Amino acid sequence: MDVSHYPLAGIPKTGAASVRVQPVILAGGSGTRLWPLSRQQFPKQLIELMGAESLLEATLRRLDGLDGLDVATHGHDTVHYTSNDELIVVCGTEHKLLTAQQIERNGRRARIVLEPCARNTAPALTLAALAAVAAGSGDDPVMVAMPADHAMSDLDAFRRTIAKAIEHAARGALVTLGVVPDKIETGYGYIKAGAPLGTADDGAPQARVLERFVEKPRREIAEQYLASGEYWWNSGIFVCRASVWLAAIEHFQPAIHAACVIAYERGLHQDGFTQLDVAAFEVCPSDSIDFAVMERIAHTREFPGVVVPLAAGWSDVGAWDAVWDMSDKDDDGNVARGRVIFEGSADSFAHSDGRLVACVGVTGVVVVETADAILVASKDRVQEVQAMVGRLKAAKGAEAQDHRKVQRPWGFYDSIDHGERFQVKRIVVKPGARLSLQMHHHRAEHWIVVRGTALVTRGEETFLVSENQSTFIPLGTTHRLENPGKTPLEMIEVQSGTYLGEDDIVRFDDQYGRVPEKKAAG
Repeated sequence: MDVSHYPLAGIPKTGAASVRVQPVILAGGSGTRLWPLSRQQFPKQLIELMGAESLLEATLRRLDGLDGLDVATHGHDTVHYTSNDELIVVCGTEHKLLTAQQIERNGRRARIVLEPCARNTAPALTLAALAAVAAGSGDDPVMVAMPADHAMSDLDAFRRTIAKAIEHAARGALVTLGVVPDKIETGYGYIKAGAPLGTADDGAPQARVLERFVEKPRREIAEQYLASGEYWWNSGIFVCRASVWLAAIEHFQPAIHAACVIAYERGLHQDGFTQLDVAAFEVCPSDSIDFAVMERIAHTREFPGVVVPLAAGWSDVGAWDAVWDMSDKDDDGNVARGRVIFEGSADSFAHSDGRLVACVGVTGVVVVETADAILVASKDRVQEVQAMVGRLKAAKGAEAQDHRKVQRPWGFYDSIDHGERFQVKRIVVKPGARLSLQMHHHRAEHWIVVRGTALVTRGEETFLVSENQSTFIPLGTTHRLENPGKTPLEMIEVQSGTYLGEDDIVRFDDQYGRVPEKKAAG
C-alpha cells in the first residue's frame, strides 16, 4: 500500500507543523478473570496488581514523555507533536471517584467521561473522540487510546512505537499496535500484518498494512499463526485522528455513532466530569473496536489500516497466568506475594492478603487469598475463572461485587462480622474528610470511637465523640460522620435492623458529587 494516498488531515507538505496528541485511557474493564482481587466495584485497573502502583497509575506514567515528540514523517518535514496535558478517561459511573483519586494522586488532569452502563470499547472510543474534538479549538487531534489495565516493561520502546503510529495516524490512517508473538496463545485476538509501509528507519518500528483481524483462535490455529510469522497479537492500543474515528464509526456502525452523539450532547459537563444522558446511552449497541470497525477496514480504501509492531514487554494482564509470567520467580519458577511459603512446589503463583498460604508439593497452580474468598486453580485453566464469577453473580454472591474491605473517597470500611439482623464494620475516615449527610430506612447504627475524634451530625444536633466514647443513630434519623482532626479517625459501627444492604441509603448532601443511588455506601 502506498501511503501517499492518505488524507493529509491538514499537515502541510513543507515547513514545520504542530499536531495535538490527545491521550485517551479506556478504563471500563471489569477484570473478572483476576477474581478475587478484582471485583465489579474495584476492577483490576484500580488495584495494585503488579507492584506498588495500580495498572491505571502505571498507564498514567507510561504517557509521560509523549509531549514534545518530533517525528520525521513520510514526504514531510519534521512534525512537532504537542500532547494535551488533560487526559480523556472513559470509565463506569461506579468507578468515578476512585479513578479520579488515582489520577489526581499522580498529578494529572483529566476529563472523565462516565458510562452509566457497559457498552464495550467502540462506544467508549467514540465518546473519547467527541470529547477530544470538544476540548480543542477547532483542531483535530491524534488520539492515542489504550486500555487502563495493561502492563509494559520497556517504556522507551513503547514511545518509539507510538511515534511511528502517530506518523501514520496524522495522515488519516487507523493505526493499531501489534505484538509479535513468542508463544502459542489462545487468549488474545490476532492481526495479520501485510506489506511494509515506506522504508525502514534505524531504530524505528516498521509499519505494515493491516490485512485482517482474527478473534481468539483455537490452539491448532494459534500454532499455525505462530509458525507463519504473519500474525501478531492485538494489543488493544489504537492511534487515529478523532475525526477519522468518528467518520469510521458513523460509516460502519451508525447506531453507535448516533447514540453516543446524543448521549454526549445531552450530557452534563462540569467539574472535570462528563455525565452522559442515561436514556440515550442505554440504547447504544454494545460492540468492541475490533468488531465494529477494525475488522471491516481491510475491505475498504476509505479508511486505511496500519499495524505497527510493539516490542515493549506488553501484557494485557488478563488472567493469573499473565501475572505469573510477568513476575519475578524463585529458582523453582514460583511467585509469592504476601505471607506465602512454598515447599516442594514449582511453577506456581500464590498471593496472600493477610493469612499464611502454604503450598506443598504442587505444580502449576494459582492460589489467591483475600479476606472473604480464596481461589485455587490450575494455572493452565485460569481463563475459566471468568465463567466461575458469572455463576457467582447469578447466585447474587456478594464476593463478586466488592471486597470485605471497601475503599471510599473518604477512607474505607471493613465488614468484620454479620449475621441475622446485625452487621459490624470497622470504619476509618481520613483527616478532614466526611461522609455524606444521609439516612437509612431499615437500620439503626451504634458508633464507637477507637482512635481520633468524630464530629457527628444527628438530626438537628452536632457534637464531638472522642476515643472510648459512643453514640447511637436511630432508624430514619438524618446523620453525618466527619473527621475534624489531623490523624485518621477509626471507629466501630454496629448496624441492627430488618435490612442491612448497602442500598438502604438516602443521601441529602455529599462533597464527592454522589447522588442517591443503589449500591452506594457511606
